Amino acid sequence: MVNLMWRARIKKVTVTFIIILIYIWSSRGVGFNIVEILRDIPQFFSLLGEMIPPNWAYGRRIIPALIETIQIAVMSTILGTVFAIPLTLLAAANTSPNRVVYFVAKGLMNLLRTIPELLYASILVAGVGLGAFSGMLALVIFSTAVISKLTSESLEAIDGGPMEAISAVGGNRLEVIRYAVVPQILPAFGSYSLYVFEINIRVSTVLGLVGAGGIGVPLQTSLNLFRYQNAATIILVTFVFVMLIDYTSTRLRERLL
Repeated sequence: MVNLMWRARIKKVTVTFIIILIYIWSSRGVGFNIVEILRDIPQFFSLLGEMIPPNWAYGRRIIPALIETIQIAVMSTILGTVFAIPLTLLAAANTSPNRVVYFVAKGLMNLLRTIPELLYASILVAGVGLGAFSGMLALVIFSTAVISKLTSESLEAIDGGPMEAISAVGGNRLEVIRYAVVPQILPAFGSYSLYVFEINIRVSTVLGLVGAGGIGVPLQTSLNLFRYQNAATIILVTFVFVMLIDYTSTRLRERLL
């Protein structure tokens, strides 16, 4: 009994020591310095002071950019949802036609998720040009990958009984998907789509930082020109807008599940 207690303590001490070493290694790598942080606190509050009061009159000028942000999020979510449907079916073991297709679809899905959405936006801005279209394309790729990832995992966990029953009476693959798979997975699929829409709203607010449209464009311009009161207005409007979208989407997802 004593030996077991000592082993448990040694294990805890060892794990704690390893965590501390990893923390020290990481902090050195990023140049973390608590002294510099404390020294820069007055400068931070000075910057906040320059943002107060916000320039509320500037709020009318950012409405077009806010609308563009909504349009980017809506279009990217709709297209991403459509493109995710076939990828989901191919990347789920119980609906994929064979193992080769399953592994290829799974690999493509994971590959799309590897690259951050802002990097997609930067690449597309360089290839397609500045504007909301590049931002929308970047979020389409991101939405497709996330929705297909979440839905395929839920799809693999559904009850296989209805699928076997339809197959036993001569139903083909499309009939199995239509009558056995879709009714079970549709609520989760809708919930994941709304969740991705929330994420797209948040991400689309910063796409303008790389020239991909949205409300991030006037924010970046205001910061570059040191018009901090305008920037404060954009930040507050964006915060309220995102909170409203999150609340609405959460209520809708609760009804679906």
